[in-house]
Amino acid sequence: MDYTIRPVTTDDVAELQKISRETFKATFDPFTAPDDMAHFLDEDYATDVLISEIENPNSRFFFLLVGDKIAGYLKVNVGDAQKEHLKENALELQRIYLRSNFQHKGLGNVLFDYAEKIARDEKKDYMWLGVYEKNINAQHFYKRHGFKRVGQHVFQVGDDLQIDWLLLPELSN
Repeated sequence: MDYTIRPVTTDDVAELQKISRETFKATFDPFTAPDDMAHFLDEDYATDVLISEIENPNSRFFFLLVGDKIAGYLKVNVGDAQKEHLKENALELQRIYLRSNFQHKGLGNVLFDYAEKIARDEKKDYMWLGVYEKNINAQHFYKRHGFKRVGQHVFQVGDDLQIDWLLLPELSN
């Protein structure tokens, strides 16, 4: 499959917002009350929030394009943009989001490999992430990539306090 990966800029905020809301809702709607979902999508993917994240030098977004269609995106964080401080010299893989019609085509691996390349190029010792305890598909995906559960934290969706498992493998250089 022919694809390209490119950085997201503030000019892309409307598309980023659209795909963020679409993919989050598709993945987590079965586990989340409608009011909590609506609140989360409005607050966490608000235009000003996304612009602030795009402009943060410690956060980076990348669109994955298949042809001229945005199939999904990747978000990575370093330094103080990370949601947890698990290890020194680490990169957080915060999001691999794919639109449903692009799933199960190996594109999640493409984004994962891209995140891992960033971590290696920047000489990071670790790459970690949080995955929802009920997102079994994502847990299996990350287990295949050598991730192991090392802890957990609360991820708030509206008024719902959900549990994310913290996963971490050591990168071998």
